[in-house]
Amino acid sequence: MYRPLPLFIGLRYLRAKKRNQFISIISAISFIGIALGVAVLITVMSVMNGFDEQIKDRILMMVPPIKVYQAGGKLYYWQAFSEDLTQKDKRISGVAPIIEGQGMLSVNDTNAFAAIQGIEPQYENSVVPIADHMEQGELNSLQSGKFNIILGKYLAQSLDVKVGDKVTLIVPQANLTPAGMMPRLKQFKVSGIFSVSYQYDSYYALVNIEDAAKLFQMGNAVSALQLGVKDIYQAPFLKQTLNHSILSDFYIARDWTDENKSFFQALQMEKTMMFFILMLIIAVAIFNLLSSLVMVVTDKRSDIAIMRTLGMSSRQIIMTFIIQGLAIGIIGTLIGVILGVILSINATEIVNWIQVVFHVQFLSPSVYQIDFIPSKLISNDILHVGIASLLLSLLATLYPAWSASRVQPAEALRYE
Repeated sequence: MYRPLPLFIGLRYLRAKKRNQFISIISAISFIGIALGVAVLITVMSVMNGFDEQIKDRILMMVPPIKVYQAGGKLYYWQAFSEDLTQKDKRISGVAPIIEGQGMLSVNDTNAFAAIQGIEPQYENSVVPIADHMEQGELNSLQSGKFNIILGKYLAQSLDVKVGDKVTLIVPQANLTPAGMMPRLKQFKVSGIFSVSYQYDSYYALVNIEDAAKLFQMGNAVSALQLGVKDIYQAPFLKQTLNHSILSDFYIARDWTDENKSFFQALQMEKTMMFFILMLIIAVAIFNLLSSLVMVVTDKRSDIAIMRTLGMSSRQIIMTFIIQGLAIGIIGTLIGVILGVILSINATEIVNWIQVVFHVQFLSPSVYQIDFIPSKLISNDILHVGIASLLLSLLATLYPAWSASRVQPAEALRYE
């Protein structure tokens, strides 16, 4: 079978001989280093993707894709306004009004801050899936005039209440009475408990929108209009359409990325920085590859001189050592990709096994919002890591290959 001479010689130099085993050991270390670096980088990026997806999913359980506000803080005639929006843009899959406020929940001597959301259950289900995450009770228990309240799991725990207990809600607005200014308060009955993530479970409380309107003196107005979108990643584009083409100057739309903009920017920056930091592992292996190739060139000076006298051109000499270095890089990258994919797919199970065997917990839900290691493998990450590894391998071969092409036959064979 015919093989080009540079390919044949380059692959031949990969095999170890007794007199150059040390060089072969360094080449093996380079190969192992590239494989481990690629595998670690793919695995870590997959875990970062998993965290990103899990956190987004949990945020979107409570944060609607888009909110529309009216200047002045109160939105009037929301029913007619919502019908107008759904007719003008078919990407809107649902509309739900909301009244937002803050208050203090009190039970006996225990107090806790709460972000109050007044919702209409029949509309809310079309925007956010909170009904699917009820641990106790039902979202439909929030009926007008019954003054029921649904608490986040950790908020209920901090107040030490369960379904059926009474809590007193105190809001910042005050009532003028014969005795002077008195804070507005109302007793509610706990009718349900939801669990989404630690962030929302700790201070969110839901009440019926009409009960909230009475408590916060909103009249017939609401705080905002929540819009559901079939594809949440289209929400930023829909927001731009609403702000520039559909809504008047008295309204403004904000999407779910605006609600947590700094957080998502930090996640993206963390993933980018992690990529470059972990690339240093591959870079160390590439330096080992560079040093091994330099030693190969030094060791093979007489061979290079003989090949030059037999008619091999400088270009063929360069290609010989580029092929040798790239062979190490390609094999190391390929094995690293396979290992990284296997680790990424099984990362959750591997970490869970370690936690069970060693009786440890790596993630606290109070800090990370989840208690397991998520992983999401993205093909673009594999492609980027593989290309970066191969490019670095190619760069590592250039100097040794150029140095080999500069060997002068007469000088190299003078003392042979």
